[in-house]
Amino acid sequence: MSVSKPLPHDAAALHVTGQARYVDDIPLPKGALHLAFGVSDVAHGHLRSIDLAAVLAAPDVVAVLTAKDLPFHNDVSPSPSPEPLLAVDKVHFVGQPVFLVVAKSHLAARKATRLGKIEIDTLPAILTINDALVAKSHFEDGPRIYEKGSANDAIEAAEHMLEGSIDIGGQEHFYLEGQAAAALPQEGGDLVVYSSTQHPTEIQHKVAEALGKPMNAVRCEIRRMGGGFGGKESQGNHLAVSCAVAASITGKPCTMRYDRDDDMMITGKRHDFRIDYRVGHDAEGRISGIAFLQLCRCGWSMDLSLPVADRAMLHADNAYNIPNMRIESHRLKTNTQSATAFRGFGGPQGMVGIERVLDHVAHAVGRDPLEVRRLNYYRPSGDASGGDISAKKKVQTTPYHMPVEDFILHELTDALIKNSGYYGRKEAVSEWNAKNAILKKGIAFTPVKFGISFTLTHLNQAGALVHVYQDGSIHMNHGGTEMGQGLFQKVAQVAASRFGVDVSKVKITATDTGKVPNTSATAASSGSDLNGMAVKAACDTIRDRLAEFVARRAQADIATVRFEDGMVTVAGESLPFEAVVSDAYMNRISLSATGFYKTPKIVWDRIKGEGRPFFYFAYGAAVTEVVLDTLTGENRILRTDILHDAGASLNPALDIGQVEGGYVQGAGWLTTEELVWDDKGNLRTHAPSTYKIPACSDRPDIFNVALWDGANREDTIYRSKAVGEPPLMLGISAFLALSDAVSACGEGYPDLEAPATAEHVLEAIERVRA
Repeated sequence: MSVSKPLPHDAAALHVTGQARYVDDIPLPKGALHLAFGVSDVAHGHLRSIDLAAVLAAPDVVAVLTAKDLPFHNDVSPSPSPEPLLAVDKVHFVGQPVFLVVAKSHLAARKATRLGKIEIDTLPAILTINDALVAKSHFEDGPRIYEKGSANDAIEAAEHMLEGSIDIGGQEHFYLEGQAAAALPQEGGDLVVYSSTQHPTEIQHKVAEALGKPMNAVRCEIRRMGGGFGGKESQGNHLAVSCAVAASITGKPCTMRYDRDDDMMITGKRHDFRIDYRVGHDAEGRISGIAFLQLCRCGWSMDLSLPVADRAMLHADNAYNIPNMRIESHRLKTNTQSATAFRGFGGPQGMVGIERVLDHVAHAVGRDPLEVRRLNYYRPSGDASGGDISAKKKVQTTPYHMPVEDFILHELTDALIKNSGYYGRKEAVSEWNAKNAILKKGIAFTPVKFGISFTLTHLNQAGALVHVYQDGSIHMNHGGTEMGQGLFQKVAQVAASRFGVDVSKVKITATDTGKVPNTSATAASSGSDLNGMAVKAACDTIRDRLAEFVARRAQADIATVRFEDGMVTVAGESLPFEAVVSDAYMNRISLSATGFYKTPKIVWDRIKGEGRPFFYFAYGAAVTEVVLDTLTGENRILRTDILHDAGASLNPALDIGQVEGGYVQGAGWLTTEELVWDDKGNLRTHAPSTYKIPACSDRPDIFNVALWDGANREDTIYRSKAVGEPPLMLGISAFLALSDAVSACGEGYPDLEAPATAEHVLEAIERVRA
């Protein structure tokens, strides 16, 4: 079978030779026009006037559009709450698009935007979490609360109580390929849109609305993205709609791409949080109750903030069976960029909150944080066959009342601790710190339990289209998008395995709303789960037709037909797959099929906070060792050991790559990547020169990554597990290793803030010494 083989990425050779084609590489017809936004330089205010005379007179400018020039809907929101493409009466953040320039070149369009004169009557701006709390600026009427047991009673009755707070910064996606789109007018007013998007159907939907047309008049295509990480789930709407409207008005192809500074100023980032906590525990560190207050800064529009904040609540327990927990979440509206989806989609913020609690409790009781974590784990779930296990005595549930039936972290933790030499290294770190006054080392273990499925239930569906041509070659299409994660290769391996042929026989083609309709975004780590099953269904339909054909011809039982190693075997005779396909075509057997899949078992009420929002959990754990300079706050990751659960991996090479990249991105978020706004709402970290993503030299010097050997208990595609988002949260171990290193500087608790920049590390050192 092709599945489970560590095959390289399908476009690896194209990537390294520069031949891989992205949206901005697509050759456009002669006369194509280029677009750029003129944006607000005020965080909040009334639009008094817009003078665009100089813009229209600029060289090579063809047209300039404001909100009043848009033909139909002025809305690019992915949520029920509107988000205008171009500002109407007010501006809500620095960088909000106010007018659109259409010009003969990219440079001419960008230069012309600088000539617009926008007069704004400034209003007070709500910029921070504290500002929003004072102003009572929320997206929902009241807080969302999920609760299990009685947290306050448990905390009051506990032997010990502690409380604390952690600020968790946002994160810029920093995809290598920026946002880009192009629109080509077709006959009859139809439109073809190329968009660097994770959600082609939403692009199709929003473009159709903007043009006042049905969705069947718009076709969206995307072959690949140069990274997405959630930043292209909804943020591409602005460019695609702009190109479509301009193309409709001018009758010419239109294209648009953001320069990096524009991209960072206009688009949303990961939501930053403040999480307050009160905890009741005993002398060993066993927690009886936790009350969390999650304050989420959403920015100026709703975007995807509600489900992001929901998922933060859904991961407030992480791997821990807390009998009494209360999670109160506030979704705060501010005059900053509209925060959006980012790998983990709120889950990472929720996990940082509970991992801080476990670390704080361990410090308070004077125990190794690893042992306190083990003490609070969910109980083992037993074997996959459902044998007689102690966990059956009482069903263990999450704070949102979902049974935890697949918990494997006890055995996974044991394996990682042994393989990483954790205890010996922990002792070596202590010896090092006793001898060195300036350089301090730290080591930390953190686990991950991450729920897999869209929390908006209807999105858990996928479609596919598969053709087998008369020469035996296979054409595959599905609703997932390729952003470097290897989705296309994995699903091609599924198709090849269903037909028993080599993966080289499968042609992977661009995602296209004209081939597979009503697609869900490639997000929530569900790309392989959903689209793999849809492709399997389509392939099996064709394979069963072929099996029936050859079985009838050989007068054999259809159940005896085998598709293996490029051959079809029936009644003791083996025929090449190509020959069987050719014969089937000559006998008028259909060689094309659609496939559909919907995730089972999901029942979720987000208002009550009850049900089963996830099909299953993906698990993992990491041990990270760091060193820091107590004089400067500078630090390095010395070694990381990871054991991650990908189920029965579809492609171990790709999955290990996802784990490595996810860890580095997570560690970057929590250590170096700092977003800074000034008191006027200007984002000051809006370029590589001021915003520090991890470089190659920032990866651990020793980086050991392995996959857990175990199939998914649930019936997923070949019993694999999602591996897109869960590894990012392994980076929490780097953050807590820095906290451990700071602990070596004094007796106090570090109370380290995220990201743990050099400045925040120095502040924490001062705290523990005080």
